[in-house]
Amino acid sequence: MPDTVSADQLDPQVRAELRTLPGDLADAVARRLVAADLAEDPEQAYEFTLAARRLAARVGVVREACGIAAYRAGRWADALTELRTARRLTGRGGYLPLMADCERALGRPDRALAIINGPGVSDLDRQVQIELRIVESGIRRDEGRPAAAVVALQVPELTDGRLRPWSARLFYAYADALLDAGRAEEARDWFGRAAAADADGETDAAERFEDLDTAVFEDLAATGDDDATGPAPATHGTEGAGPAEEAGVADDTGPAEDTGPAEDTGPAEDTGPAEHAG
Repeated sequence: MPDTVSADQLDPQVRAELRTLPGDLADAVARRLVAADLAEDPEQAYEFTLAARRLAARVGVVREACGIAAYRAGRWADALTELRTARRLTGRGGYLPLMADCERALGRPDRALAIINGPGVSDLDRQVQIELRIVESGIRRDEGRPAAAVVALQVPELTDGRLRPWSARLFYAYADALLDAGRAEEARDWFGRAAAADADGETDAAERFEDLDTAVFEDLAATGDDDATGPAPATHGTEGAGPAEEAGVADDTGPAEDTGPAEDTGPAEDTGPAEHAG
């Protein structure tokens, strides 16, 4: 444990949830949680949270920290166990997106979809509902259904013109789904919107936008070269009848219907759910 780590560095709201512990014990747990938050190595962060759990296994925020650290370290089964316990202790539904994504990572998409479509989801905070839709979109991509992955994210908040704290994540996930569906120009537009909404740099949307911008430019240049060196136009028939223009809608204001059934079973890189709960 670094000597520079202090219990006072812990988020006040989290610290308040340790108030059921004796003072010295609360400080010891708080220091371990701070160390976990500061650790750059996910495995080391997880070890710090385990140390906190050994001191306060019945405190919900400690089990939450263990679950999130296990998730970041790719320990899906451990994360699922910890988050289930945290939910039982706190009653919070904010853990559900991470739990669903763990089930997805463990190759159990049917269980993930059961969480996503479970009773009570409609009563959750809208941000949690959106995170669940992001996980669902990832599952549809895993199933080889890119069009369904796009439809899963076509929620009103996508095009209502209002920016929310989680808009960047929604835009980014939508762009990723569009790209997987072969709609690169629309994906580029939505990566640009995600970058503009991502004031804290939570995603790599700006880099993805620039990469696609370069790719689209190169494709256009290559098409121009092909036109310049291609065969001379026919002297009969309809002159200038080039390929039909692609009729894509940049704003994507209307969801494209998923022609397949909305299955809740089937086999399981997207952004994944946000790692905050409550």
